[in-house]
Amino acid sequence: MRRLPLILIGMAIVLALASVALAQQPAAQPAAPPVQQPKDTNFFERFFGAYVDEFREAPSNEPEPPRRALPAPLDSPPFPSSEWQGFPLVGVPYGTKEYPLTKALWGTPGIGDFLREQRIKVYGWINASGNWSDAKDSNMPTSYWIFPNEPVLNQAILRFEREVDSVQQDHIDWGFRSTWLYGTDYRYMTSGGWFSDQLLEHNKKYGYDPTEQYLNVYVPGLAQGLIVTLGRWIATPDIETQFAPDNYLGTHSILFTFDTYTQTGIMGTLMLNKQWTIQGAVHAGTDMAPWYKGATPTGMLGVRWTSLANNDSIYLVLNSINDAKFQRFEEDGQPAGHDNFNYLVGTWQHKFNAAWHTKTEAYFMWQRDAVLGGTPSIGPVRSFGGGGGIGADIPRLSKAYGILNYTMYAVNPRNFFTLRNEWWRDAQGMRTGFTTNYSSHTIGWTHQFSDSIAIRPEVGYYHSYDDKAFDLGRASHLWMGGLDVILRF
Repeated sequence: MRRLPLILIGMAIVLALASVALAQQPAAQPAAPPVQQPKDTNFFERFFGAYVDEFREAPSNEPEPPRRALPAPLDSPPFPSSEWQGFPLVGVPYGTKEYPLTKALWGTPGIGDFLREQRIKVYGWINASGNWSDAKDSNMPTSYWIFPNEPVLNQAILRFEREVDSVQQDHIDWGFRSTWLYGTDYRYMTSGGWFSDQLLEHNKKYGYDPTEQYLNVYVPGLAQGLIVTLGRWIATPDIETQFAPDNYLGTHSILFTFDTYTQTGIMGTLMLNKQWTIQGAVHAGTDMAPWYKGATPTGMLGVRWTSLANNDSIYLVLNSINDAKFQRFEEDGQPAGHDNFNYLVGTWQHKFNAAWHTKTEAYFMWQRDAVLGGTPSIGPVRSFGGGGGIGADIPRLSKAYGILNYTMYAVNPRNFFTLRNEWWRDAQGMRTGFTTNYSSHTIGWTHQFSDSIAIRPEVGYYHSYDDKAFDLGRASHLWMGGLDVILRF
């Protein structure tokens, strides 16, 4: 713990701010609109009735809630979000969408009134997929569909959330998010110290992960508003994100597969004006908790710009700033360690019209004295990959870099198509274990039956140019198609 004094001091500061927020909270908060529920319904009638109601609901003609940020650039639905990339966003109204579990809970006498008045939502989703590919044992280094020709449960998520109200400017407000995941995707979320033994010591196929555990405190009066985040959050500013409903496709790019997933520490997000936002953070390193053996004090700096018409956004982040030296230690008497790369990442996003928009991301990452294949699992070698302990040493500097594009076309409010293309290089093999260039090309379709039910078929071609990197070193290419289903609750 002596290695992380800045993080601990920061945590104490945010806890103090949270106490001030609670103390200054006005006695009467504007309540969320009451849930209209039939009299004498029980929890299960309300829960299942909410799914039926989604198919009956006509498109809403209600005006958007007031906001201080620029108008939302995208329509959601059909797209996963109406905003350009950014976390957290200041001046954007908190979400008013209520999924079936929240509706059922809010309609419960007593506790429901409290949850509704405090804007506390409880919701989640189930995401399952199946794929076909020409691989025998593993679709790695793609993600998340790494088990060839097999159906799996990718994500079962339960989330508790209270969003801050950063539109108002007359009082400090607070919020939180607690997201719990179970499924095969846990291996990508794993952060050292957060139940990481499931992957790093046992290489389990299925596991659980507390992927998001953070407190937000909104402080008005500093420029256009400051949000201080304390805890574990999703790293910014990728096109893709860890959670199924927030993505354009079921699979992910190779570029995204091998960058940072979560960070644990303290972050400040300051909105200077409607076009400019700046960020700074101190965290425990790439995918590591402050109490983990490999943790090291790490900085982060970011800047976000949007055009006045909000048809363009540029988000540039130096995501990790430290000595960039691979962290070595022993685990259960065996040599182990953890990646500690630094990298600069940026996204440019552009809206052509209501139907078409495109997003381009690029990054450059580097690390000193790394190992082949990156953070090792000392668990058993599995048929799908992973395990077997630490890789061979890579002396001096290692690099990985690439560029990715997503282009989307909305057919109507329930359907859109996605085209993904990328090129990526693992120059010394520090991320994949293979020294090679990669490219991938994927097309997919998203169809939403309702706000809570969606399917996403896709097909893609992946290629490694300088080495056989697919199917655990057997092939230089991979054809893969499949389908995933999202059920929100």
